[in-house]
Amino acid sequence: MILNWLEFYGRYTDALSRKSAGSSTPSVCMWIAVESPLVNLIRVAQVEGMRPENWKLERIKGENTRFVQDNRELLLRCGRINLLNLKRNNAPAIGIDLGTTYSCVAIWKHGRIEIIPNDQGNRTTPSCVAFSDAERLIGDSAKNQVAMNPANTIFDAKRLIGRRFGDSKVQNDMKLWPFRVIQDPVDTPKIVVSYKGQEKEFLAEEISSMILGKMKATAESYLGKVVKDAVITVPAYFNDSQRQATKDAGAIAGLNVIRMINEPTAAAIAYGLDNKSDITCKINVLVFDLGGGTFDVSLLTMAEGGGTLEAKAVAGDTHLGGEDFDSRMVDHCAQEFKRRWNKDLTGNKRALGRLRCACEKAKRILSCNSQTSIDLDCLHEGIDFCMKFSRAKFEELNIGSFYKCIGTVEACLRDAKMEKSCVNEVILVGGSTRIPKVQSMLQEFFERKELCKSVNPDEAVAYGAAVMAAKLTGKNDKSCQDLMLLDVTPLSLGVGVLGDIFDVVIPRNTPIPTKKSKIYNTSRDNQPCVDVEVYQGERTRSTDNHLLGTFRISGIPPGPKGDAKLEYCFEIDANCILTVTAKILSTGKTEKLTITNANGRLCKEEIEKMMEDAVKYKQEDQEYRKRADAFNALEECIYNMKNKIKNMENCKRLKKMKRGIADTTKWLEQNQAALLMSFIA
Repeated sequence: MILNWLEFYGRYTDALSRKSAGSSTPSVCMWIAVESPLVNLIRVAQVEGMRPENWKLERIKGENTRFVQDNRELLLRCGRINLLNLKRNNAPAIGIDLGTTYSCVAIWKHGRIEIIPNDQGNRTTPSCVAFSDAERLIGDSAKNQVAMNPANTIFDAKRLIGRRFGDSKVQNDMKLWPFRVIQDPVDTPKIVVSYKGQEKEFLAEEISSMILGKMKATAESYLGKVVKDAVITVPAYFNDSQRQATKDAGAIAGLNVIRMINEPTAAAIAYGLDNKSDITCKINVLVFDLGGGTFDVSLLTMAEGGGTLEAKAVAGDTHLGGEDFDSRMVDHCAQEFKRRWNKDLTGNKRALGRLRCACEKAKRILSCNSQTSIDLDCLHEGIDFCMKFSRAKFEELNIGSFYKCIGTVEACLRDAKMEKSCVNEVILVGGSTRIPKVQSMLQEFFERKELCKSVNPDEAVAYGAAVMAAKLTGKNDKSCQDLMLLDVTPLSLGVGVLGDIFDVVIPRNTPIPTKKSKIYNTSRDNQPCVDVEVYQGERTRSTDNHLLGTFRISGIPPGPKGDAKLEYCFEIDANCILTVTAKILSTGKTEKLTITNANGRLCKEEIEKMMEDAVKYKQEDQEYRKRADAFNALEECIYNMKNKIKNMENCKRLKKMKRGIADTTKWLEQNQAALLMSFIA
């Protein structure tokens, strides 16, 4: 039976009048206040105790079908009806650019790449997670409230992932972050927040997994299917620990990470696919990727048609990007504030959060205009702050970093043994490449060569990742199946030997996948075992490099020093993930390196526990969203009802309706934090 809204409301008020005297909540759920037969059907069905998940979409005809098509996303989000069961088969693999400041997700669909917009309609999502007494927020909603809740709004997780607490870069960043980071017993940094009235600790992998989960949910909402497989991008200069930690974050988010590829390589894939008809011969391409928190340079050779990419060299800095430019602006403004009023605002987290947001906005404006201003009311101790900021001042503050970028380009060319005149294309990737000074310095270095801006700097990496995802999952399309990628390892890998010397087994810029071995001897008489220390880096001393892990091989036969021989085999897979095997040649006994938690890697049990936590947090988020949507829907319905009855003639039913509206309005005012079940009969 379908009723109009007045007939429905009559039933509603009758139900209200029949509720028990001791009850403080309406006994009927008020659904979305839209005049539509389908919505009335939903309302009446709820009154009559029908279970919406048992309805059949086929029974809804005519206008109702159009309403479903037009409002499907709203209905699903509000959890009112289960019109769409997510299909668990044939879901395409997605490509995710997990950025320091923004993330992006893309898929291969109908022979081309589609960048998937989030629930706000934006094609990139802030890599930001916020916690409050009521809920957890991810993406745009988290970033929008950072000034009000700085201590519990987490960003820059990518700068923590795979690092140790004692890392000098972590220590420097902690001075700038408004949130608290502590050290756990194995020197891993943990982020401390207040969530639902309790103090919670999270690893960087968990925060990153929440962002990846948001990307996964965005894709699922768009596709109507459960997404499982993904290609995730990482900075080319990420070490093994950072790559492993990123892979763990994907697992916690419920993703099967089928491949991790370097960000500049992904951007080169995007360029090759977009310009394949113009690539008529072998060309050398330099990808200049300056993002929010990391900087990479990759030099690749691209074959005719752009389908085959061979990396020649990579260089970079995992701690250089737009966030650093913002921080220098914030420092400059804080110093100016102190100079004017002799007050230090650096201890005021909320003021610093507001100032950082304003500086980021000013930085973006300065890419287009030569001057802007930063205006903040009541920034600190009731003092308004207004300051003009010129592009010249911005460039002065950051010129050291800009020169460092050019130096990295020179190093990459040197490693590839290539003259800059041999570079055919210079591709700009990452939001920070929009800075005019960066472009002019790069153009000057390449002797006024025109820079390639044909790829979207914010989306190119996700684009390339989605192409690789399509190839790896067997998409029957020539454009992606013709793709052949030959990447390189960004840093040298080897072992520590006597005298604290780093002995390289696999030099940096070696094409991957690869497998290399070296023979070593015992260092003393009758040595029963050897502790193998595996390092990654470019320094001469072992301890100056990054320790990836340590393992022991025992059972060495007794003998003079140097008599027993051991073979260390290093193998790097397509994800740039390392496996090390040590073998006693005389006995054939072998041991493999397992990177344990003490070396920065999460164990299987920890990942499973975090996966369970991720599901729990997601359910809490969904319950909160349902509660908020139900509350807002009821509030909107009451507002509409008030307008509808204004011109009605006075009658017995009108009095009931007015009383029902008054009771419900009062209840709304008194129960803003009510649980979802309070809205359901």
